[in-house]
Amino acid sequence: MERCEYDKLAAAEEQMWWFRGLHAALLDALAGATLASPSTILDAGCGTGGLLARLKQALPRARLVGLDLDAVAAVLARAKSGCPVCVGSIDRLPLGDGTLDAVLSADVLCHRGVDAAAGLAEIRRCLRPGGILVINLPAYAWLCSSHDAAVDNVRRFGRAELEYLLAAAGFAAVRAFYWNSFLFPLMVLRRKLWRRAGSDVGLLPAPVERLFALVMALEGRLRRAGLALPFGGSILAVAEKPS
Repeated sequence: MERCEYDKLAAAEEQMWWFRGLHAALLDALAGATLASPSTILDAGCGTGGLLARLKQALPRARLVGLDLDAVAAVLARAKSGCPVCVGSIDRLPLGDGTLDAVLSADVLCHRGVDAAAGLAEIRRCLRPGGILVINLPAYAWLCSSHDAAVDNVRRFGRAELEYLLAAAGFAAVRAFYWNSFLFPLMVLRRKLWRRAGSDVGLLPAPVERLFALVMALEGRLRRAGLALPFGGSILAVAEKPS
């Protein structure tokens, strides 16, 4: 991504409704998995460290490590999270075989220069048998917009496509679902009708942030109760490396 986008990410990810909802969804998915204690967990594509910081709060006994392609982002992530962060590509993880209990990856396989199949193969290699992958990706190719161009996204995914990629990479027990559903109509209007240069990363006026955060929290509560909507701005999948 452009340097300005990393700067915007570092400033907004702890308070912005979108990142709060994303991190909560990833943590919910991880909470449903059976992991060793303490677990070794990688945030693959950690950016400036917001998710790592949330993981450290939620899982204080876990061994957490981050990885990002951008060296400056890695420095920011170390400072923000207090976790070790290495510089590298998800296509060539600098980790040994079977060394991880879980991998989280938020909106990485969608980036320019990333080989999705190679990235999934590397994640599978580094997971122990029975290890868990929790992955989030932007949904719907037709929703590509100036936001995607600004954050270097060159692809968006459908649920069936993501399930196929995970199965082809050798993962089992794949479960994928759309989310960011309640605010999806506003997202479509913003991306396709009210177009502007740059990304959507940044804080909205405080009352709007509070309202959108409440909507995301309600959606998360309903999702945990078993509600699955057939559409949304993102897809989240949970998969397992077979034992």
